[in-house]
Amino acid sequence: MKKTISKILLATLVSWQVTHAQGPRTAEVWLTHADQSKLFEKQAETFTFSPQSSTLPTIFVDEKQKFQSMDGFGFTLTGGSATLLWQMDADKRKALLKELFAFDGKNIGISYLRVSIGASDLSDHVFTYNDLTGGQTDEKIQKFDLSEEKKALIPVLKEILAINPAIKILGSPWTPPVWMKTNSNSKGGSLLPKYYDAYALYFVKYIQSMKKEGINIDAVTIQNEPLHPGNNPSLLMQPEEQGAFIKQSLGKAFKLAKITTKIWLYDHNADRPDYPIAILNDPEVRQYVDGSAFHLYGGSVENIRQVHEAHPDKNLYFTEQWIGAPGNFAGDLAWHTKTLIIGAPRNWCKTVLEWNLAADPQQNPHTDGGCTECLGALTIDKNEIKRNPAYYIVAHASKFVRPNAQRIVSNTTVGLQNIAFKTAEGRIVLIVLNESNKPSTFMISHQNKKIQQTLSAGAVATYVW
Repeated sequence: MKKTISKILLATLVSWQVTHAQGPRTAEVWLTHADQSKLFEKQAETFTFSPQSSTLPTIFVDEKQKFQSMDGFGFTLTGGSATLLWQMDADKRKALLKELFAFDGKNIGISYLRVSIGASDLSDHVFTYNDLTGGQTDEKIQKFDLSEEKKALIPVLKEILAINPAIKILGSPWTPPVWMKTNSNSKGGSLLPKYYDAYALYFVKYIQSMKKEGINIDAVTIQNEPLHPGNNPSLLMQPEEQGAFIKQSLGKAFKLAKITTKIWLYDHNADRPDYPIAILNDPEVRQYVDGSAFHLYGGSVENIRQVHEAHPDKNLYFTEQWIGAPGNFAGDLAWHTKTLIIGAPRNWCKTVLEWNLAADPQQNPHTDGGCTECLGALTIDKNEIKRNPAYYIVAHASKFVRPNAQRIVSNTTVGLQNIAFKTAEGRIVLIVLNESNKPSTFMISHQNKKIQQTLSAGAVATYVW
C-alpha cells in the first residue's frame, strides 16, 4: 500500500515538474485574409498565455476532452493532376512537391491523398486496369494492367513518398471494367452480380500491384458517388448492392489475400446518411468495414454525425469537395474553412480531402463529359504555378494537424467558428474563422491562461502553442 501511494506521489510530482518546467506557453499565428493581403503567412509577433480577466468573447480550449484521432488533410491526386506535375521540369516539380508534402519551414505538409482506381472524370481519357474488346471477359483478372498509371501517377507518387514515406492513400474507382456492367459502358449502368467475385479480385490485384511499386493503399471506397451515374466514368450502386458485394465477395477476398487495406462505404453526399447506416446494420457486412466516406454536394455536414450516432464504433471520413472555377477567394475561404476544415472533424470525420490537386488554366484535363469547371488547388501552366483557394484552406490544417492528432473541446462564440486539436507531440492547434463582416477581438483561454487576438472580417488564423 505504501509503495502504491509513493508511486502516485512520485508520478504527481513528475507531472507537476514537467508542466511547470515548460513555463508560459507562447502561441505562433499563421494568417490568411479574405482580401488576400495575407496568404497563410506566419506572423512575426508571438503571444504568451497569462492569467488575466476579460469580458471579451472567449474561445475556451480544453484538452481533457478528446474525440477522434485524425488521419490527415489533403487532396485528390487525379490522373490529370499527376500528368501536369510529371510534365514539369524535374527540378521545378521537386521543389513544388516538397512545398506540398514536407511540413518544415513554409511547406504545407499534406498527409492524405485520394487517387482514382482507373480513370476519374479528371483523367484525360477513360480507362480501367482490365479493358477488353469484342465481348471478352476475364473473371480471373489475368489481364490486369497498371501501365496507364506508370506514365505519370505512379512516378509522381514515388517522388511524394520519398518526401513523406508515411503519407496515406485512398483509392476510389469511378467505374469497374465495362464488361462487368449491365450496360457495357463507362458511364452509368450497374455491376452485374455474376461478376462480384471478379471485381473483388480486381481490387485485390490493384492493392497488390501498387504494393509491388512501393505504394501502400491505406483504404478503398467501393465506388465514387454511387448515386451519380451521369458522370463519365460512373456506376449506379444502391446500398443493398454495395452491401451484397462486400458481404459476398470483397470482404472474403481481402481476408483470403491477407489484405489489411481498409474498406470505406458510400463516398457520396451527406444528404443520404441512411445509405451507409443501412449497410452497417447488417452484421455480416460490418465485420469487413472500417467506416464511411462523404462528399457535400448535397445535404448538411451535420448529417454525417447520424452515422456516428448509429454506429459509433465505425469511422467517418470526408473525401471530396470541389471549388468551381474561377473561384471566389473570400467566399471559398470562409465556406470551406467553416464547413469542411472545422465542420467535418466536428462531425467525427478523420480526414478532410479537397477536390482536386491541380488543373491547367483551362481546367483540363478531363474526360468527355467530365468536370469542366473544377478549379485545382494549383493551376499548373507548364512550370508556372498559381496557388488557388483550396491550397490555403487545406494548409491551415495540414501543416499542423498531423496524423494521430486528436480533436479536443473548444466552444464556438459570436461568429468565431473554430476547432482545436492536440498533436501527438503535445502541442495545441486552434483554427479560427471570423465569419462576421467586421473585425472581431476575442480571447483564447487554455489552462486558465489567456491571449487576446483580433481577426479581420473573413480571416482565418491557425494558432499553435
